[in-house]
Amino acid sequence: MKRSFKRSFLFGVVFLLLVGLAGGLAYVQFVFKPVMVKSFLSKAPPPASVAVTKARSDEWAQIVSAIGSFRAVQGVDVAPQVGGVITAIHADSGQDVAAGAPLFDIDTSVEEADLKNNLATLKNAQLTLDRQQKLTLTGNTTKASVDSAEAARDSAAASVQRVRALIEQKKIVAPFAGRLGIRKVDLGQYVSPGTALISLQELDPIFVDFPVPEQALAELKPGQEVDVGVDTFPGRVFRGKVQTIDARVDPSTRNVMIRAVFENKDHALRPGMFANVSVKAGAPHSVVTLPKTAVTFSLYGDAVYVVVPADPPSGGAQAKPIVGDVTYKVERRFVRTGDSQGDRIAILSGVKPGELVVSEGQIKLRAGALVHINHKAGLVPRSVLPRE
Repeated sequence: MKRSFKRSFLFGVVFLLLVGLAGGLAYVQFVFKPVMVKSFLSKAPPPASVAVTKARSDEWAQIVSAIGSFRAVQGVDVAPQVGGVITAIHADSGQDVAAGAPLFDIDTSVEEADLKNNLATLKNAQLTLDRQQKLTLTGNTTKASVDSAEAARDSAAASVQRVRALIEQKKIVAPFAGRLGIRKVDLGQYVSPGTALISLQELDPIFVDFPVPEQALAELKPGQEVDVGVDTFPGRVFRGKVQTIDARVDPSTRNVMIRAVFENKDHALRPGMFANVSVKAGAPHSVVTLPKTAVTFSLYGDAVYVVVPADPPSGGAQAKPIVGDVTYKVERRFVRTGDSQGDRIAILSGVKPGELVVSEGQIKLRAGALVHINHKAGLVPRSVLPRE
């Protein structure tokens, strides 16, 4: 009896505990939690501290940007027309040479021997022709004999000329003035016809070849100014002019090749170097510009946050200027961007000149968010911008 009463009592206590726990959970879930969430939502977040910049109107010329490569006005790999052993080297790597300067000599001992033999044959053929011509005056020979002797003399002269040409071909000279590259052969080495002995590049002036889309053809013409930057000399701008526009558009890429020419008196630019090209095309026109940091780029569109008064005046009154330590709000606006120059980008629509735009701190903003302008904040532009 006592044991049954004890079990009933324990069961009742456990039941009351479970009922109390369930009631507490229900109270937290359906009473306390909604009140707490409502209280949190009713409290507005503190204003975010941001840096702002003013949209301004600038005069920009249209810029056509491209990636190109430098190439020499004249550049070749010096190679022999005939094979042989290198017997003399007259110039070395990195040397500046004039047109016609001797570079290499190839062994001509066989050709020199052939030349002596052919000269002897030519002398004998000339003597034979002279005798036949004298006999013609006395009528002791025929015209056919004279013609045969003259033909033999001409054949011997041609053989001499051929050997002399072979000897000249084995004297390798600079075809034009320029700077030599790295020598690829050594004294005593046998070279075959067409073997590259050394490179020769004319460095001043120098060309830059770069492709542009066919849509830019209407804006480009010879004589336009071209600016080029190279990774070797960060911050230095080289200026040249458009020399030639290719006569055809590549059907696979729909690009057209442009060639610009640059002075290169200090030989700072070398063939094959990477070129970041900007062509000023068309007359300058007025555009609204902002720092690139003010624009949020995304797949859904480019946007900016424009700073406006938190309580705009009603009745069409003008808004007070945004100055001082005051709280404001932001409007998220989608914009259409254009060309960029340096650290600024053109805004084709969405922002008017003079409007204040958030330039730092956008990641913590949403449309209508309250902001506090921090006049001491702001990104400092780098002295040398990275190449695009």
